[in-house]
Amino acid sequence: MHQHSHGYAEPSDLQRARRVGRLAPEEFAAWQSFQEVVDRGNGSVPRKYRELVAIAVALTTQCSYCLDVHTAQARRHGVTAEELAEVIFVAGAVRAGGALAHGLQAMKLYDGHSVTSSPS
Repeated sequence: MHQHSHGYAEPSDLQRARRVGRLAPEEFAAWQSFQEVVDRGNGSVPRKYRELVAIAVALTTQCSYCLDVHTAQARRHGVTAEELAEVIFVAGAVRAGGALAHGLQAMKLYDGHSVTSSPS
């Protein structure tokens, strides 16, 4: 019995980008141009650092495809395993900081709400 894999974030799913591009060619071309500018090697921020930033963002947004693509590029551009490990913790700490920041907003909202009736 042949089983089909229906898992999410499989590397082979990246092949579907071509189909999405064919279905929305103008949008895909604009996205692709933007990506090419971001991935350039002649900017003020060296490509190695651009890839570390991309990895940190991918860890925060939880994009498995981005992690796949950008860790491969990071390695090609000289990122070490130690640098990657540190970026993992930097991204984790910033993400935790975001939870605290939103928690402060929740506390502010909580303090602003009045209790009009007793809980049942």
